[in-house]
Amino acid sequence: MDRAPGPRAPGLSVRLKLTLSYAGFLMLAGVLLLAAVWAFLLRYVPDRAMLINPDVRPADGVFPIRSALLEVFAPRAAAVLAFLLVFGLLGGWILAGRMLAPLTRITAAAGLVAHGSLSHRIRLPGREDEFRELADAFDAMLERLEAHVAEQQRFAANASHELRTPLAISKALLEVARTDPPADTGELVERLHAVNARAIDLTEALLLLGRADRRTVTHEPVDLSLLAEEATETLLPLAEKRGVTLETGGDIAPTTGSPALLLQLTTNLVHNAIVHNLPAGGAVWVTTAVRPGAVVLTVENTGERVAPERVASLTERFRRGTDRVHTDHAGVGLGLAIVQSIAHAHDGTLTLAPRAAGGIRVAVELPARPARRDG
Repeated sequence: MDRAPGPRAPGLSVRLKLTLSYAGFLMLAGVLLLAAVWAFLLRYVPDRAMLINPDVRPADGVFPIRSALLEVFAPRAAAVLAFLLVFGLLGGWILAGRMLAPLTRITAAAGLVAHGSLSHRIRLPGREDEFRELADAFDAMLERLEAHVAEQQRFAANASHELRTPLAISKALLEVARTDPPADTGELVERLHAVNARAIDLTEALLLLGRADRRTVTHEPVDLSLLAEEATETLLPLAEKRGVTLETGGDIAPTTGSPALLLQLTTNLVHNAIVHNLPAGGAVWVTTAVRPGAVVLTVENTGERVAPERVASLTERFRRGTDRVHTDHAGVGLGLAIVQSIAHAHDGTLTLAPRAAGGIRVAVELPARPARRDG
């Protein structure tokens, strides 16, 4: 079991470490240079030399050149090394500060995020380098995180509102029954049953949506064409009741994923196409196709003409195509949101487009299952 890291002992800052590294390298280079100069002098300068002076006897005319040179060279070499040390520390401190300035901005932004501020962006100026790539990646992560948090907050608020509605209706019905005992209990039970069924449907949809958002899906061989046939057979009584014609066709569409989730995806699309259709004489077309590296499930329906900007908002959670009008099959406003989450969980895409004659065309593209190699 992993334990949370405890408090760490204080250490040297990165700027100080870089400063010491710069100064140490400069000192090492200076020592090597002075050593090379001294070795050159020892190689080409003789140890002793005769001084030509008529007033000095020959024995006294021998002069120790190396000893004198060492007396002159040593203090000056020490002064040069002292200068290099001071210059290396000051210059290294300034250079390290300039090099670490982008990291300081990134650290400050991370501190703001730790305190709950997701709107701050680094926006590091300058040309492309490692720090710029890190800052841009951090900004992109903040944008996704801010959008995800905002979506979750909006979803939580909408879910609370949607769940509160059936509970409030049940409470009102029970209050009426308590204050008016002679009322028809059969009608009360039917209404409570309908309200309770709607609350259960909403709860199951929320659970399914959470499961799809976690991307915890199995990877089993699935044929979308078989799922399309199963979904249409299940919803055929609803289509007949509403006077909608169901047509299926297309190619075998092999992919991988969760059969239960992909069946839910297909069922939601066909159900939406049936419910949001013409009052009479409507039609729904369910087709599957194979593309290079992908399979496509397409569901089209007749209906009223829909503006493109309205189509783009239909995947929002708790958004209904009937402007949130409750009918017997209006749903809970999570159908396309669940479809989108399931598609993303399977590395797929969801595309919605209005039909020129009215209605909507919905296409789900998923990765194709690789062909098996014999042998």
